[in-house]
Amino acid sequence: MRRRIVVTGIGCISPLANDWPETWKALVAGESGVAPITKFDASRYKTRFAAEAKNFDPVALLGAKEARRMDRFTQFALAAGLQAVEHSGLKIDETNRDRVGAVIGTGIGGVSSMADQMTVLAERGPDRVSPFLVPMMLADTAPGMLAIQLGIRGPNFAVITACATGSNAIGEAAEVIRRGSAEVVLAGGAEAAIVPLALAGLGAMTALSTRNDDPQRASRPFDRNRDGFVIGEGAAVLVLESLESAQGRGAQILAEVTGYGTSDDAFHISAPAENGAGAALCMKLALENASLRPQDIDYINAHGTSTFLNDKSETAAIKTTFGAQAYKIPVSSIKSMTGHLLGASGALEAAVCVQVIQEGLMPPTINYETPDPECDLDYVPNQARRKNVRHVMSNSFGFGGHNATLILSRFEI
Repeated sequence: MRRRIVVTGIGCISPLANDWPETWKALVAGESGVAPITKFDASRYKTRFAAEAKNFDPVALLGAKEARRMDRFTQFALAAGLQAVEHSGLKIDETNRDRVGAVIGTGIGGVSSMADQMTVLAERGPDRVSPFLVPMMLADTAPGMLAIQLGIRGPNFAVITACATGSNAIGEAAEVIRRGSAEVVLAGGAEAAIVPLALAGLGAMTALSTRNDDPQRASRPFDRNRDGFVIGEGAAVLVLESLESAQGRGAQILAEVTGYGTSDDAFHISAPAENGAGAALCMKLALENASLRPQDIDYINAHGTSTFLNDKSETAAIKTTFGAQAYKIPVSSIKSMTGHLLGASGALEAAVCVQVIQEGLMPPTINYETPDPECDLDYVPNQARRKNVRHVMSNSFGFGGHNATLILSRFEI
């Protein structure tokens, strides 16, 4: 019999708040976390704004010595992971630590530390490069540090699939539990790539919005006047458990992970297939994995980046997957408020799906003003909407053609 996997805890650092309850409150209020960049002088860049995590204090969390030895993405992952464990009420000790794992992904990893130490190398020579550089920049440092912090010795690895990372991490973590390799896995993504090098690279690709005179309205998924995505940062971690584990300790069950699909476009390294074929395959696989029909899905949390090609491609993929039913399903993108957290986005959006199930309230797609004839679905424009839901779908697509779809469902005995 297929093992059932449930969600029992959520933690996050986001551009809207440094915990999950406040992030959710801001999302349903339609608030934007986008503002001019404060971390460095961006005056020479095509794009001078981003969705930064604000007032995050790693020293208060980790102490000055430890904080200095970690890249910002790892700091985010630790903060979100510790919040999720606390939220879940999970107690870790010798009786269970070997059966608790962590799958925390990142799209880019320690790019800030790498760029900083390249400057040190160029200006001061190789003997002055930090001995902590390599672990600071490695993607698997985040789950590794979470294991050290919590003393968990179960399966532990990073997933790296660009902007599909967060969803892939949760999907793969669920599979770790299904096959019996762990009872509990902390799963999610972390990203801290608002740095000069990444901003310059994405700007050179013309991937970013350049709406510098109106940053809060720059991220406008599915709107006809969209001109690129807004880079964001943060982390989100979910506590996944086997149903037996959660019930055995009397945990509050927030939702169930019922479906997971993953595929690749095999088309282009950075552009989605125009007809959304790879994304449609991914959604189809997730539905099959969940043993659900298209008409069973009550809400779709879209990848919805606010780029011209992605939004058009995702809309086409939803139509391919759901047929006429596509026009009856509310679809929204929280990237209109959070910006694009890259490798962390799918994890934050999975948390949103859990809360939608809990509260029957769907966050809006803000800044939706001018309909695009090629994006003609119900995007829950500008205001949150109530709807009783049982099954929700969350899409994540990334450079390299990576696609990941999760289905989360109301827990029912």
